Amino acid sequence: MSALYPPLQPHRQLTLAVEPPHTLYVEESGNPQGLPVVFLHGGPGAGCVEDHRRLFDPARYRIILFDQRGAGRSRPHADLSNNTTLALVSDMELIRKHLGIDQWLVFGGSWGSTLGLVYAETYPERIHALIVRGIFLCRQQDITWFYQHGASRIFPDYWQDFIAPVAEADRHDMVAAYYKLLTSDDAETRLRAARAWSIWEGRTLSLLPCDNAEDLFSHEKLALSLARIECHYFLHNSFLEHNQILNNAHRLADIPGTIIHGRYDIICPLDNAYALHEAWPTARYQIIDNAGHAVSETGIRDALLQATDFYADKFYTSA
Repeated sequence: MSALYPPLQPHRQLTLAVEPPHTLYVEESGNPQGLPVVFLHGGPGAGCVEDHRRLFDPARYRIILFDQRGAGRSRPHADLSNNTTLALVSDMELIRKHLGIDQWLVFGGSWGSTLGLVYAETYPERIHALIVRGIFLCRQQDITWFYQHGASRIFPDYWQDFIAPVAEADRHDMVAAYYKLLTSDDAETRLRAARAWSIWEGRTLSLLPCDNAEDLFSHEKLALSLARIECHYFLHNSFLEHNQILNNAHRLADIPGTIIHGRYDIICPLDNAYALHEAWPTARYQIIDNAGHAVSETGIRDALLQATDFYADKFYTSA
């Protein structure tokens, strides 16, 4: 069992204006002369937390975290305007250039894996290596599985709470129905829907129940950004072409990579990772047999720490 690296604080924090109305929160920690790594959080809309820094050896990594448009400490909070996948890819390039980085390691889980893969397929020359876990290909079948029928059969009791805010006549298209609620003019309607959407995700996150999942995912700020931004993306096919990630996977061929996925992942079933590895066979591929989707699960955390250490050994050279 591997422990996270010790807690550390950022030595640099900045706000970066991108396409209006958005301003991004960006931070750096670890070794300013280390191997640059950018952490891509999930959701979209979840934001970064302190433990995300602890997945990287601070003596060897220049650790860059940022909150994507509308998430975390970026502003305006939960805003949907000009919030698309290609916009986030452009934001990553702006951050890279602003920080004076030529190449970096890209690390992303869940939606972060989606964004990392799209970025890597767009700018393969900017990647030292790519670590992705809890693979989310954002195909229509993946959205249907979790928000229409599929996961509902695994968690039928939790599903009843998820569908409760939606009128029975509208339940044939849960994403569209939720979008109406989450963009309502009434603040109470928005918050009730956001909490139900967010709690559904939190309850299904790990193989074994997490005691504080409901408290965490019902928090107003997280629930609103997570639910509104996720629903906005999923209603619009995540602003991707049909099967875009797999169709463009040949662009990953020369990138060192690691794919990590929990066998019992209900949010993003294992066939996502399997299909990605079929299309990107040169990547290292690890199935974690005692895990679901959560980065906090022991097997996934251990595999991620091993991966970040592996690439530090491979690419870091001290001055």
